[in-house]
Amino acid sequence: MLELSLHILDIVENSTRAGASIVNIDITEDTAKDILSLDIRDNGSGMSEDVLKKVTDPFFTTKTVRNVGLGLPMLAQAAEKTEGKFIIESKGGEGTRVAVDFKLSHIDRQPLGDISGTMVTLIAGDPDIEFIYRHRRNGQSYILDTREIKKEIEDIPINHVDVLNFIRSHVTEGLKEIGAEA
Repeated sequence: MLELSLHILDIVENSTRAGASIVNIDITEDTAKDILSLDIRDNGSGMSEDVLKKVTDPFFTTKTVRNVGLGLPMLAQAAEKTEGKFIIESKGGEGTRVAVDFKLSHIDRQPLGDISGTMVTLIAGDPDIEFIYRHRRNGQSYILDTREIKKEIEDIPINHVDVLNFIRSHVTEGLKEIGAEA
């Protein structure tokens, strides 16, 4: 995976398979501290301690369609390569948290990528899940909350093409307004 947005897709796919109804995606860019942080939390079924210990092993996966699980190991390696850190916390029945820090200016740090497209893909694919996306950059914030959008559009499905186009442009413009990497 060459962009952080693809890692986000992979992690949230795990959240949806774990039965999450709410997924929080927080990205913080702090140029003064030279840190880019990614924090994804869900209220899914969580993992046992045994599974949690194995998730960064590329030869372990809970998926039945393949024998390797490269997403989290690759993300952990990407963090280490950029003088960052990778943390995963989970408790059965309570959900999972994946937190990753990268040195913002590090030459090997992957770009954020198409976060607007990522959010549209997530919402289109799982319209019943509530997504809260927060992006902070040097004290400024952008928030996308599907619960608020659903209130506004009433009986129009959130995965309707016109709503998804609105979401894409809203995220793109919101990130531009706070000077975030897009």
